[in-house]
Amino acid sequence: MEARVSPEQTLNVALPKGRLGEKVYGLFAQAGFPCPSILESSRKLIFENPEAGVRYFWVKPSDVAIYVARGAADIGVAGKDILLEYRPEVYELMDLGIGKCRMAVAAPVGFRENPERPLRVATKFSRIARDYYGGMGRDIEIIHLNGSIEIAPILGLSDVIVDIVETGTTLRENHLEVREEIVPISARLIANKSGFKFKRAAVERLMAGLEGREQ
Repeated sequence: MEARVSPEQTLNVALPKGRLGEKVYGLFAQAGFPCPSILESSRKLIFENPEAGVRYFWVKPSDVAIYVARGAADIGVAGKDILLEYRPEVYELMDLGIGKCRMAVAAPVGFRENPERPLRVATKFSRIARDYYGGMGRDIEIIHLNGSIEIAPILGLSDVIVDIVETGTTLRENHLEVREEIVPISARLIANKSGFKFKRAAVERLMAGLEGREQ
């Protein structure tokens, strides 16, 4: 029989629900942290493999960093957009190179900015937008929205939007275009600062497995 890893050394992993999380699990399993029960059809949210010393649980993607920062998870995977917007107290360990997209400014095709007044910016990412425009000294008015950002300039609510762009199809279908790219976005491996000290060996073993796959 295989020796079980003690509960104190079991790696607790917060995975983002959805396709990205499934892809991340595949990478982790290849890196030596499999948990076959996670592939079974069920409504369970927590899955454990004591032999591999790992416990996975599914959470909303935007909540991964909260679970990790507060110690409910030792490690997790979050988009760079979440890390830039909320600045959680976690270690950002590595770029997994998946879930690639970009944070960008988009506007209606042909839009001309009026520098004499504040630029109205609709976004879910208020901090990122403020930091970006603040860096260029541009006066803006933030309009914080939680969904359907693309419709804001169409209805005259905003001049531009700051949002994640993957293929650009939604923008084109709504007669919008990318005006400026702010920062590339991808999935990042993050760790709880305290937990990393106690479970460093397991985390570094995972990282070594992930890096070995990338090579």
